[in-house]
Amino acid sequence: MTVTKETLIGDVLDHNIETAEFFFEIGMHCLGCPASRGESIADACAVHGTDADQLVAKINDFLAKA
Repeated sequence: MTVTKETLIGDVLDHNIETAEFFFEIGMHCLGCPASRGESIADACAVHGTDADQLVAKINDFLAKA
């Protein structure tokens, strides 16, 4: 799986639940909420004031090694 800023958080978590740690690191603690699972990474980062490009890079790096 290749993650982009438009990828839904739920799709990332369904692919590899261990990616939750990256969302937790930037303050996204509501990952079980149905609304957050349907939110894109870009939208979530905008709400949480974080850089979506950095998060996407971290997740893709992790997935490439998993």
